[in-house]
Amino acid sequence: MGTLNMLGLAKRIGARFLLTSTSEVYGDPLEHPQKETYWGNVNPIGVRSCYDEGKRTAETLAMDYHRGAGVEVRIARIFNTYGPRMCIDDGRVVSNFVAQALRKQPLTVYGDGKQTRSFQYVSDLVDGLVALMEGEHIGPFNLGNPGEFTMLELAEVVKETIDASATVEFKPNTADDPHMRKPDITKAKELLNWEPKISLKEGLPRMVTDFQKRIDDGMKRLK
Repeated sequence: MGTLNMLGLAKRIGARFLLTSTSEVYGDPLEHPQKETYWGNVNPIGVRSCYDEGKRTAETLAMDYHRGAGVEVRIARIFNTYGPRMCIDDGRVVSNFVAQALRKQPLTVYGDGKQTRSFQYVSDLVDGLVALMEGEHIGPFNLGNPGEFTMLELAEVVKETIDASATVEFKPNTADDPHMRKPDITKAKELLNWEPKISLKEGLPRMVTDFQKRIDDGMKRLK
């Protein structure tokens, strides 16, 4: 409903509309890496489907307003993003691992930890969104870092960055968790002249510095 309202507003005032969609539209993909032409493999009644299908519906609405009402739309499919000023306890895997390592808690890995994700630093995403909005191409465009890590590999990078003695704790996986996630960014490279510049090993310490300060400040306030 929020997307529908904003599309109506864009139509009335002649604004260019950015839809921040998601890699989740690909579901548990049968294509790897994922191109924008891939239609996805989504469980429409699964525990994650309100998000997956919500974003897929938002893309449908955006394209219908573009075709039917001439609204200038831009669609970005955003892959996992991390960086400073994230909510410390937002439940995303990078923030979870960083906060747990800083608090001397075990890193929680769901399932066997072999599922993969691709992690882009926030400034790379911002550059991609600006390029998309300033360009003439509708999209959708995958905006993500094609560097691919298993959850266990991510845990190792976090341990190397924060605390080599940190342990890993395994818990049962959630339903419909995608096994693989990696963007094909050929389209963004060619049409937006964009690709990410910051690797996980370069970006993660910047996030850790921010998280450490906020956790320390929180502890001081408690005292």
